[in-house]
Amino acid sequence: MGTKRRVGFVVPITYIFVVIFFFTKCLAISTTTTLNYTRYRQVSSLRLERIQKHLDKLNKPPLLTIQSPDGDIIDCVHKRKQPALDHPLLKNHKIQRVAPEMPKAMKMAKTDALKDKANINSSSVDGFKGVWQMWHQKGQRCPKGTVPIRRSTTHDVLRAKSLYDFGKKQTKYMPPSAAHRRPDAPNVVSGNGHEHAIAYTTASEEVFGAKATINVWNPSIEVVNEFSLSQIWVLSGSFDGSDLNSIEAGWQVSPELYGDSRPRLFTYWTSDSYQATGCYNLLCSGFVQTNSRIAIGAAISPVSAVGGSQYDITILIWKDPKLGNWWMGFGDSTLVGYWPTELFTHLADRATMVEWGGEIVNSRANNEHTSTQMGSGYFAEEGFAKASYFRNLEIVDSDNSLSSAHDISTLAENTNCYNIKSSSNNEWGTHFYYGGPGQNPKCP
Repeated sequence: MGTKRRVGFVVPITYIFVVIFFFTKCLAISTTTTLNYTRYRQVSSLRLERIQKHLDKLNKPPLLTIQSPDGDIIDCVHKRKQPALDHPLLKNHKIQRVAPEMPKAMKMAKTDALKDKANINSSSVDGFKGVWQMWHQKGQRCPKGTVPIRRSTTHDVLRAKSLYDFGKKQTKYMPPSAAHRRPDAPNVVSGNGHEHAIAYTTASEEVFGAKATINVWNPSIEVVNEFSLSQIWVLSGSFDGSDLNSIEAGWQVSPELYGDSRPRLFTYWTSDSYQATGCYNLLCSGFVQTNSRIAIGAAISPVSAVGGSQYDITILIWKDPKLGNWWMGFGDSTLVGYWPTELFTHLADRATMVEWGGEIVNSRANNEHTSTQMGSGYFAEEGFAKASYFRNLEIVDSDNSLSSAHDISTLAENTNCYNIKSSSNNEWGTHFYYGGPGQNPKCP
């Protein structure tokens, strides 16, 4: 028992230094900067054994493995062997085979106005048009009956604060302070360095889902443990207790979670205010994937360019009126998978609020506001082809029908750092521009 071999390096029984070395570039909108992902950490063989045991449980045996050009390893796992079914509440769960009833779409005004917005490319999964994922670039795909899962590595876990924290929100979500919110404002995190620019529903009627089209950017991140994301939140439960239920999906740049600065499709869920339940993507049991061509957590490519082509993704989250599971659609109503109703308490019935928008983490590493960008890094007033946008905000009602989200309010904690401006028209329905550069002369 002198040594044990783990993922390509030798681990002595005594302490060692594990070198995690990543040469990756963080591509900003107008400049190129480099984030240093190198860490020299003293790691015991016992800890490495615990990590490997967790990874052995998480990384299911694949039927096929695909090496992505960006360095990701995508495992094609039989759908009945996926991590979701390890959840204690899903021991007797049978994967839903009958497709859910899709929400009835709105009748949009016939217009050519969208064509005036030059070079918009929307996600179209089956046709491989517009936004897609990097692991498909060589034409590879997972076989039918399997689901693609981004393989987790020892390096991924070691970037997290601890094995327990791996794949979870890194700071506990707390109710916002009254100083930053109106009485009717949503209770996303405003403390612990989280900052937002969001739109949210203010009506009290029952909500059974939400939809939006979001353009994808590559915001720069100043510090490895910060992130920038753009997402939809579907919420229910009490915001000042421990029973808040949340389902989330969108795109994010998170060097700590993924080891690079590429925008990636992500999901999240919790049934207890982010305390013990839920995680990002498939890093814990819960979300049941049904699609063989979309890898949650995989990099999105191409991305929008300032003054150039705009690439966007459409995300739909809704409750199947027959079986009650919460489904996720991507692109042109392509089904990705679902969160089983068994996972939730309040969301087992319905949602009470929807939020759309951006979020960053401001760690104030140098006692200054972070320069981590939200969206494109441009403020909302810069408009199309500069600022990031959410368009065609919609709500799913009790009749499983989509309707435009007319009754919304907007919120940004610090408009000198990141802001939001909403509007409405026949082509983009309810929409908004949002984002910002973070640190600047007005945001010290």
